[in-house]
Amino acid sequence: MPPPDRAQVYLVTPPDPDRDGFDARLASVLDAVPVACLRLRLASQDEDRIIRSADRLRDLVHARDIPLVIDSHVGLVERLGLDGVHLTDGARSVRKVRKTLGDDAIVGAHCGASRHDGITAGESGADYVAFGPAGTTALGTGERATRDLFAWWSEMIEIPVVAEGALDAAVIAELDSVTDFFAFGDEIWQTEDPAATLRRLVSELG
Repeated sequence: MPPPDRAQVYLVTPPDPDRDGFDARLASVLDAVPVACLRLRLASQDEDRIIRSADRLRDLVHARDIPLVIDSHVGLVERLGLDGVHLTDGARSVRKVRKTLGDDAIVGAHCGASRHDGITAGESGADYVAFGPAGTTALGTGERATRDLFAWWSEMIEIPVVAEGALDAAVIAELDSVTDFFAFGDEIWQTEDPAATLRRLVSELG
């Protein structure tokens, strides 16, 4: 995932992508706005359910030449023909996962608001680093990944950076010039028309 010339959309599924009508909602979003990558995120730990979801969504996104990565489940990447994995434990397992999956797989790492973890993840072979939450939220520790972090990263580090968590129009405007990707998930899926919501959120990207 080379750094794009302008911030692009990185899409994250809701944790229940098997619910009725989701495939149609996802297709409408993918057809409404250019999407650089889709991340499969599931609350379920049922292997059969995860496999069914991945099989279904892989065909949908690959038909549009969009890569599909999965949260955490490294062992399913090659088995299911996915494009990579998004790791949620910072830099801790990046080196091992890179060795397991090889150079061609996408390996991303969520590093919270830690510059140190981001640098370590990059040095260990991550293709991108995600920082967040980028917006204000009471969830988790409440620590926000600030604009200063994204600005420093964009100036000093060549590895693409993803902003995610509690994104709204104000946060997008604040970070547009200092991030490579915005990861949209609940921000759109919890609305009545996800495609329209996403179009509105990205309409000001420069």
